[in-house]
Parts: sequence; C-alpha cells; structure tokens
Amino acid sequence: MIRRLVAVAALTLAPALATAQRAIDLEIGAKAPDMALLTLDGQPANLSAYLGKTPLLMEVWATWCENCEALAPRIMAAKAKYGDKMKFLGIAVSFNQSPARVKAHMEKHGFDMETLYDKKGEADGIYGVKATSTIVVIDKSGKIVYAGAGAGQDIEAAVKKGLGI
Repeated sequence: MIRRLVAVAALTLAPALATAQRAIDLEIGAKAPDMALLTLDGQPANLSAYLGKTPLLMEVWATWCENCEALAPRIMAAKAKYGDKMKFLGIAVSFNQSPARVKAHMEKHGFDMETLYDKKGEADGIYGVKATSTIVVIDKSGKIVYAGAGAGQDIEAAVKKGLGI
C-alpha cells in the first residue's frame, strides 16, 4: 500500500522530475515484461499480445497530465509517419480516471491511439514508471531501447531507436 501511495504521489506531483532521473526501473536492453491490463471496454488484455511482433511505442498517460497533452501532437505525428512499421499504444493510469473518462478525453482531443487501462498500477509495479508522460519504446525482439518522461522528449528519435534506424 505504501509503494502505491508513493507511486501515486510521484505520478501526480513530480512528472517533470523523471526527465532528469530514470524514467523506469528497468534497464535499457532489458526484455520488456508482460502487464495485465484492461481494454477501455473492461475486457482483460495483456501487453504480451504486442511484444515481439513489431516495434512498440508505449505511453503511460493520464487525462490530467499536462506533459502528456504536450506530447500528444508529436506522438500522433509519429504514428502517422511510422504507424505501418511500429505499434503505438497508450496505457492510461487509473488514478482519478475511469475507462469512460479516458474514452471521452481521447475523443475530445483527437488522440487516436489504441489505449489500455491500467486499473491495478501494473506500469508502476512491473516497469517502475516514475511519472505520467513516460514513453517506453520496445524493439521487435522485445527489448527496451528507450525510456523517457516529460514534455521535452524527442518522439521521432525514440521511434527511430525502436525501428533500428
């Protein structure tokens, strides 16, 4: 419970700090682990369905995250440019959110990216995500090649790492 409270505080109060520190607990080059998530319709989903099939850009985000809003246009531009070569996946955290709220936010802001719901805090518990606006890029072999947080991330450079270009 204490770890969860600390994680919530980190996600809520200090998203910009993760840019200067490590964005996740896992090392670059580590095999990306599975996470048990939900679709926005409440159905079970696992990250393993995406791992090792194609490069993957995963963003841990929230409707209330200003850094996430700043990243959204760059993520959508990268998806338009590289979406045939890389999967783009949102992981919406559950703190102060519901799947219905996430869906409404995405529709209102034109955030057209497949999104799963992290009801149990898997992103924190398994990946050690320090803040919303965390981007994790995983190559086709399932290895983490990039992790960062904050509004200033170079999304195109992160995507290129995942594509090996």
